[in-house]
Amino acid sequence: MFDYTPFYRSSVGFDRLFRLLDEAANGETPTYPPYNIERLSENAYRISIAVAGFSPADLAIEAKGNTLTVSGKKGDKTDSNVEVLHQGIAGRSFERRFQLADYVEVKGADLANGLLHIALERVVPEAMKPRQIAIGGGDKPKVLEAKAA
Repeated sequence: MFDYTPFYRSSVGFDRLFRLLDEAANGETPTYPPYNIERLSENAYRISIAVAGFSPADLAIEAKGNTLTVSGKKGDKTDSNVEVLHQGIAGRSFERRFQLADYVEVKGADLANGLLHIALERVVPEAMKPRQIAIGGGDKPKVLEAKAA
């Protein structure tokens, strides 16, 4: 465990980063359901979550701030006439949270072949993109109006 207190005193706006580091150090991350995070291009990403046995009605996706929450609630739909001899396919409820970077937006979701695909895109505003600054010549600055003191 690392103490970030000295950094809190000398930095502004990094509290989210320190909180993420604290959460990562705790190591209490769930392992169900398994997922992949894929980079499709420079600004496009996809999260694929294995949700075999879940229908679109059983799943919920919520984006709030920089947190993406995916949850699945499996109802009791077992047939009383069926005796399960071995149950290897997990059908339990889950909730998985992902921290999104700034300017990452959820563009859509698709469920196919037991995989939930969530499309993400980083959309950087024009004001935040790098831009070229023109350098003026060696001329003296021009005075538009001078007032006597």
